[in-house]
Amino acid sequence: MPSSRPTERLQDIAENCERVLAYTADMDFAAYAADPKTRDAVERCLQRISEAACKLGAYLDALYPTVDWKGARGYRQSASASV
Repeated sequence: MPSSRPTERLQDIAENCERVLAYTADMDFAAYAADPKTRDAVERCLQRISEAACKLGAYLDALYPTVDWKGARGYRQSASASV
């Protein structure tokens, strides 16, 4: 496996997905767009998800083939390019 801790990486993905849902609960897009703290928190969670997806590589693709992991991995690269 590409990661020495695949179970922990999967847990990181799940936890950060849950955080995004918690941070944005009861918000519509306008409220989200107007709240820079929430946007920053969600962006950081997406970066963590992307990092874990990169480290898990093909293992994750095989485990969950219907998820767009290539897109998730690409978030990490596009986020760092915009800094």
